[in-house]
Amino acid sequence: MKLAKLNGRPEIFYSIQGEGKSMGKPAIFVRTSLCNLHCIWCDTDYTWNWQNTPFKHVNDSKAGYSKFKKDEWIVELDADEVYNEIKQHPCKRVILTGGEPLMQQKELALLAQLLHDNGYFIEVETNGTLVPTSEFDMAVDQYNVSPKLSNSGNSTQLREKEGAFSFFSGSEKASFKFVIDDPGDLDEVTELISRYNIAPLNVYLMPQGTTGQALNQKQQWLVDICKEHGYNYTDRLHIHIYGDKRGV
Repeated sequence: MKLAKLNGRPEIFYSIQGEGKSMGKPAIFVRTSLCNLHCIWCDTDYTWNWQNTPFKHVNDSKAGYSKFKKDEWIVELDADEVYNEIKQHPCKRVILTGGEPLMQQKELALLAQLLHDNGYFIEVETNGTLVPTSEFDMAVDQYNVSPKLSNSGNSTQLREKEGAFSFFSGSEKASFKFVIDDPGDLDEVTELISRYNIAPLNVYLMPQGTTGQALNQKQQWLVDICKEHGYNYTDRLHIHIYGDKRGV
C-alpha cells in the first residue's frame, strides 16, 4: 500500500484523535497517500498535489511553496510491514487516514482484518465519495466521513456521489464531519443532511483553520449553530496542542 512519507519513513505515528466523534482519544495514525479530491485548504496536500497537476492550493502564494514530487513523498509497504510498525505503540485504536484511504481498499482490507483479529479498534477517515467493499467494511469499526463543500474548491460532480452518501448515511458505523469556513456553508450542510436523511446527532461541524487563532475566531458562532440545530461541535484539538505540524 502507498503511504505518505515523513522523515524518510512511513507516516505512522501515535497521538490523539483531534477531531470528531473520538476527539481526545489516544490513537495510532496510518496516513495513506493519494486522493481523488483536491481541497484548496487541505493540510495534507503532500498526498496529492503532485508536480505538473493543475490543482490550486491556498499555499500557492506563500514563498517557497511548490508542488510535490510524487516519488519522493510515497513509501510502499505491505500489510505485515504496517502492522509491525503499529504494534510498537501502546494503543489499540488505529486511524486509517489520508489522502483518501478508500482508494486502496484491497490492500487496506488485509491490514484492517489483521488489526481486527488482534483486538484493534479501527477508524477510517474518508471524504465519503467511495463505497467500501464488503471485505473492508467487515473489519472497520467506525467511519469518520468528511464530505466536502463548495469551499473546498472541488466541483459538485467530484465531491458528491449519491451511492457513497447513501451507504454511509445508512451505516451505524458512520458519523459526518463538515468543515465550515463561514456561516453561509450551513445552507449546503442542511441540504445534504435533508437529501440523504442524516440524523443530526451524527453530524459534527468543525471550523476551517490551521492555527488556534483562526479556529477560535469561528468557534463561538459555530457553536451557536450547533446548539440551534442539534449538531455536535468539534474543534481541531491537535492544532491547539501541537500547531500545524506533521506526525503529532
